[in-house]
Amino acid sequence: MKATIWHNPRCSKSRETLAILQATPDVEIEVVDYLKTPPSREQLAALYARAGLTPREALRRGEEGARPLKDAGDDAILDAMIADPILIERPLVETEKGVRLGRPPERVKEIL
Repeated sequence: MKATIWHNPRCSKSRETLAILQATPDVEIEVVDYLKTPPSREQLAALYARAGLTPREALRRGEEGARPLKDAGDDAILDAMIADPILIERPLVETEKGVRLGRPPERVKEIL
């Protein structure tokens, strides 16, 4: 099975999620450092749709750039995430079984 993790190596939850993937037998892992190689707007919208998340639910609210988005709609939030990928909550993991936000990291086991 292939698993793609949209990863930030500086994030403890992202590192914990990657460790779960690495400890799972027969999983081919693609690691995407989303701060260096951000997803396209279309990719991000598709990931959220598969995960059953709205952009607002996947917004890193504690980031400075999230404050102006308090009353913004999903399109504006997606645009802001593409312009400043640090606003994307991490990690996102995608497999053929679905997409999960690794918060808590154990949630990714649902799609392995």
